[in-house]
Amino acid sequence: MSHPEEAWNIRRIGHSDLNGHGDGMQLMTSGQFIYVGHVKGNIGTSIVDFSNPAELRVVNQLPCPANTHKPKVQISGDLLLVNFEQFPSTAGSASRVGFQILDISDRLNPLEIGFFETGGRGVHRIWYSGGETVYISVRVEGYNERILMLVDISEPNIPKEISRWWFPGMWVAGNEKTDWPVNGQSIGVHHAIVHNDRAYAGFWGGGMLILDISDPSKPGLITHTKWKPGEGGSTHTAMPLPKRNLLVVTDESTADDCKEEPRRVRLFDISDEKKPRLVSMFPEPRGNFCERGGRFGPHNVHENRPGAYCSDRFIYVTYFNAGLRVFDIDDPKNPQEIAYYLPPCPQNQKTIQTNDVFVAENGLIFISDRLNGGIDILEMV
Repeated sequence: MSHPEEAWNIRRIGHSDLNGHGDGMQLMTSGQFIYVGHVKGNIGTSIVDFSNPAELRVVNQLPCPANTHKPKVQISGDLLLVNFEQFPSTAGSASRVGFQILDISDRLNPLEIGFFETGGRGVHRIWYSGGETVYISVRVEGYNERILMLVDISEPNIPKEISRWWFPGMWVAGNEKTDWPVNGQSIGVHHAIVHNDRAYAGFWGGGMLILDISDPSKPGLITHTKWKPGEGGSTHTAMPLPKRNLLVVTDESTADDCKEEPRRVRLFDISDEKKPRLVSMFPEPRGNFCERGGRFGPHNVHENRPGAYCSDRFIYVTYFNAGLRVFDIDDPKNPQEIAYYLPPCPQNQKTIQTNDVFVAENGLIFISDRLNGGIDILEMV
């Protein structure tokens, strides 16, 4: 049974089903346009004009090669970066894996100016906020899971690898051995968020990492913090709040109907970055979410990118069938939920699956649904 809209302190001001391709993932704005990555691989990237939020217009949809999906986008200035990854459920090999560099000086008609080919299963997620260096999580030949790679795009038409980092034991081609996985979960870099000379990363079955990237040619481990058995897993995002020496860390729900250990949002004090200290857990949404079907639990946060809305107090978390949740961490020891929004469930799916969130500099909130729900534009009230 589908559910109607549920909202508290947020309202919806715009919606698009992306021309029937509602499988949205990462989304990011540039001017009056929002660029949306897609999960299923039928469409690669959608470009939507939101100059009138009440009447969103899909102005272009970029194709996706066979056996590939392109769910992630990064924008800085006139550059759009898009990942190319082997589609998880296809048996055939992808013809192209890595990441694409596009010139979007014409916002409606991106033009490829470079491509970084990785081989293997390709790039999962990207961090790029301007400059010459791109940070990718990538599954390449010789490694048993995703590693972190730094790529130089000072000449976008000929991107070059700078360095790579992996946890000892991941380089199977080098005969490394490890006691991983733990509790049935592999370890691997989900993605990094970079601030100054530090990279903060979710490490999936291995908790979270802080890396020293002051020498881009030689990233080094500062700390590795993992959860105890029974405390969760699938650690997705580690977002620093530098002014407060705090770190927000999300686990990702990956199983339907709550058939997994609870996935949580954690808040760490990283005043001593070599010894992160758990300060609190965010409160879980209340309701019958385990009965609604689909995934219930956190996924990602609004990542406080340069040029977007940035706050070291208000944290926006996507929670799959519990929609978007907004938390106030003014008191780090006692995070408080202050708003939520659950879109009406589309008729062709059992429950919503709110997937990713981006908050523009003017405070407009954009969310996507990973199945068929498309995108919504929200505002706080």
